[in-house]
Amino acid sequence: MKKLSLVVVSALLLTACVSKKKYVALEQDRDQLKGELHKTAIAKDELEKKFSEIEARVVAYNNKINALKDETTSLKNESDAKFTTVGNEAVISNASKVKMRETLAKVDQSKLAGAKTLKDSMNLAVAYSLEKSFAKSNLDETEDIAIDIDETVVMISISDKLLFNTASYRVGNKANNILTKIAQLMKDEPSLDLMVEGHTDSRTIHNEKVSDNWDLSVLRATSVVRKLQNEFKVPPSQLIAAGRSSFQPLVENNSKENRAKNRRTRIVIMPNINKFFALMASNE
Repeated sequence: MKKLSLVVVSALLLTACVSKKKYVALEQDRDQLKGELHKTAIAKDELEKKFSEIEARVVAYNNKINALKDETTSLKNESDAKFTTVGNEAVISNASKVKMRETLAKVDQSKLAGAKTLKDSMNLAVAYSLEKSFAKSNLDETEDIAIDIDETVVMISISDKLLFNTASYRVGNKANNILTKIAQLMKDEPSLDLMVEGHTDSRTIHNEKVSDNWDLSVLRATSVVRKLQNEFKVPPSQLIAAGRSSFQPLVENNSKENRAKNRRTRIVIMPNINKFFALMASNE
């Protein structure tokens, strides 16, 4: 009985010793894990700090890149907008020069070979565009209509009998067909200006409505301009009225037939160079 008791007690003591060792070992494992966890937390904080610094640098670099892009765009726009003065009137931007070169690529190379200056090149580009527009207008010469294209200018001479009665400045309807075509050309090409010149023969005129040939030629020009504006809706900013009286005759005023030739209205269609190249640059 005593032997049994000793065995039981020994077993209990052995069990207690083993459990305590395990406990101590577990405590040590726990402390080690705590230490590792603490190190991991410190490492995590350091990584987050480094990540924040990297993120801040990335944002700074992106801002610099965007700033450089904006600066590059600004410099390009500034460069494109820079103007070159040509002669005493026209100015042309770098962007317009690019468009002009595209147009010149379509011009007859034999003509292009003769262009020695920027102004020569401009005139060729303008003339090409004007001829192209004029070709679509369906304007044709007749007995009472003479058309002459001189490089960058189109001159259309309309006989007096097609527009006015003798000594009158009121526009009739006989010329509506040609005025319709001219008006359409002007509305299609906002870079063009149109000048109407009134011409008379040398015979003097004076009545209660008309003082002299100067008066008659100006009144006829303004009548045509008003008809183009009011009936055919040509923008008035494209229109000019001028009176030439009898001082630019085509032939001597020594016969009825010659005087009839000198009584005419000349329509001069010409490009407004600044408008032309501004529109050319804007059509990108």
